[in-house]
Formats: sequence, structure tokens, C-alpha cells
Amino acid sequence: MRYDWNAPVPHPEFSREFYIEIDRRFFSAVSLYAPWKHVPFDFLVDFDSLKTSDVLEIGCGNGSHGQLLATHARSYTGIDLTDYAIKSTSARLAIWGLDGQVLKMDAEKLQFPDSSFDFVWSWGVIHHSANTQGILKEMNRVLRPGGHAVVMVYYRSYWSYYAMGALLAVKAGRLPTLRAIHKYKQLGTDGALARFYKPQEWKQLVSGLFNVNSIRIYGQKEALVFLPGGRFKDLVLGMIPNPVSRFLGSRCRMGSFLVARITKR
Repeated sequence: MRYDWNAPVPHPEFSREFYIEIDRRFFSAVSLYAPWKHVPFDFLVDFDSLKTSDVLEIGCGNGSHGQLLATHARSYTGIDLTDYAIKSTSARLAIWGLDGQVLKMDAEKLQFPDSSFDFVWSWGVIHHSANTQGILKEMNRVLRPGGHAVVMVYYRSYWSYYAMGALLAVKAGRLPTLRAIHKYKQLGTDGALARFYKPQEWKQLVSGLFNVNSIRIYGQKEALVFLPGGRFKDLVLGMIPNPVSRFLGSRCRMGSFLVARITKR
């Protein structure tokens, strides 16, 4: 979830050291664009309030968020489409002695009764679905009255989407038309497909199901510089102060993460 697939993890897979290392990488990247006070992501989640909440995570991956949620929640349930994610998150919870159930499940067809959860968390997942609104309908169904969710989907930024897409198209010898930009952004995504939203489009998508409490744009510092990973890019990034990169990513909306807090209607 650091969007860096090239650096190997020098520890046995599914070991305590493995999880500590991937969390170190992931959370260190997060701290550059959204520092927290006490717990990673407490700028989005009131973890103290979760002690009376049943929590569902859609897309648990390697369990970095799942461990945070399970540590604080009354109950934690994580779902994912992949066998790997189920194995990895289950192993992580067992290592840290945390309660929770981790299930293989399609978020478009949640296998839970109505009104099962108080809070739903999903970070960079539901925009990869062919039926994102179907997932939102299922989220609404399984949330209790007044239940809420925090969802991150991709933002169609002029910088991370249009400028980067145009650069990728030119690199491939294509004219940077809208069609070419879309094609090369899809080829570069971390899934079979990805949807990108503007805030107004997101509000329209959830209308009738959720009230939108807030929308924020975030962006990884490394995504601000269109250079391949390596020492030179690290040198350039080191010259950009973190407050400046946060200003560019969030205030100037150069980031690629649209994060919405929504409440069930």
C-alpha cells in the first residue's frame, strides 16, 4: 500500500518482522502527506469511539489497517476477494493476539444481515470494482442507522491523472488524447481497472444512500515528482519540505486520493 512493489522485504513472509517492515514503509509514506497525533490515520478515525463499534473493513490486504481497527474496535471483520489477503491478515491478527474474523467475500454481495456494523472502512479498494455503486448500496444495507464510513477512492487530479497520463502516452509514442490518457492510467493502476472521481461525481454516486460529511484530497509525496524511483528521485524529493508537499497534494489538489467521510441516510 506504499505503491512501491520493487523493494523486497528482507524477512520471512507472514512473520512478525515482515508485518513490522511493511507497516514501517506504509506508515512512513502516510506520515508525509497526513501526519497523525497518536495512531496512524487518527486524522480520519476517532479510534476511541470504536470501542463500542462493530467494524467492517472492505479490502483488508496485508492487514495494516486491520490491526489498527481490531486493536480499538469492539469487533473487527475484514473481507477481501483474494486468498492471499485472507491468509495474511489472519496471520497478522494471530501474531498480535487480536480478535477478529477475516473472510473471503465479494463486496458487491456482502453476506451479512442488515444493520450488522457501526463503521465501515475501505482504503483504495472499491474504485477497482465494476459496480462501485453496488458496493455502496451493500455498505448502506449492512450499516446500522446513523452508521458511518470512511472511503478512499482515486481522485481525477489534473496532475496525477491528466498530466501523468499524458506523459505516459507520449512515452508510449501516442498523442496525449483523453482516450490515450485513460488507457495508460488504466495500464498503470494496481488492479484490473480503476475509476477516478471528482468530488461532485462522488457526491452524485452516493446520493440517496449517504450524506457526505467531508471530502479531502491527499497525495503521496513521491507522486508529485514524475521520475522513476532511485537515488536521483530521492534527492529531488528530499529538497521539497514536507509542509510544501502537503500543501501541493491537498490544498492545490495535486494528490490522487479522494477521502470521504459519509453517514448512512
